[in-house]
Amino acid sequence: MLTRALIGILIGFALPGGALARCEDYKPQPKPQNTFAQDVGRSFDRIVEEGWIEFAVYENYAPWSYEEKGKPAGVDIDIGRVIAKALGLEAKFRLVASGENLEADLLNYVWKGAAVGGRVSDVMLHVPYDSALVCRIEQVTFTGQYAAENVAIAYRAADYTEKAPSPAFFRFDPVAVENDSIADFYLTSLIGSVDKIHRYRSTGAAMDGLAEGDTKAAMGPRAELEEGLTRHPQAGLKVHSPPLVGFGRGQWTLGVGINFQHKDLAYAVDDAIQAALNDGEIARIFAAHGLTFTAPQR
Repeated sequence: MLTRALIGILIGFALPGGALARCEDYKPQPKPQNTFAQDVGRSFDRIVEEGWIEFAVYENYAPWSYEEKGKPAGVDIDIGRVIAKALGLEAKFRLVASGENLEADLLNYVWKGAAVGGRVSDVMLHVPYDSALVCRIEQVTFTGQYAAENVAIAYRAADYTEKAPSPAFFRFDPVAVENDSIADFYLTSLIGSVDKIHRYRSTGAAMDGLAEGDTKAAMGPRAELEEGLTRHPQAGLKVHSPPLVGFGRGQWTLGVGINFQHKDLAYAVDDAIQAALNDGEIARIFAAHGLTFTAPQR
């Protein structure tokens, strides 16, 4: 899932000894010689002429993007529709699989296309913004920051009547995480590979395990935990965001990725998102899905 794509960005900066100055590890890519420019994707003029815009979004990724009764749904879907409406276009969505890392996803869906039968979309939503990415991936324009996300902890309120749990509790109390996720790596590095860490195929499944009483808590991205609360309203669950010792990058910003050749499209999309932030439309989208909205730093 997307958490795997995020690990390459966040985990190297989150744990002790992993911090790097901005672009410290960046090596400029070789400049092509005697080659013709290659146009990838549709220009903004062509998008306007054809009257529609396509957004790449992750599949099976509630509450952000997923299919419901055969139609795309979720926070990112609603944000895509807001962008398209602001540009006077019809919104189309392409639900895509998460790859081994974010760089592979951007290559496949934004700036080049998969090696076999690949094509790019006009915009990719739910792209984490990180200054190191700006250095490393020259083929993508990172813009349109629309929300901040963070690692949080869901817990059974009846089990923690005096104090909500922090990671140190999970040396003794069972906790659910998505396998090979940011939360999994963090807890394993902090407290070791103890049997109290219960691993599930997704954060949503981890929340199901918590609701069923298999664990006392679950750890993962806040929105995915809160989505679990909405599905299990009678389970007596809560979510909080405690300080995470040694996790310097427990929060990140979500934005969009657009092929670097189409700067005018990137400017237009960013303007649409800024307007939706200013008038509260994006905050209302989060509220409609039962999620906490945290404004991004832009």
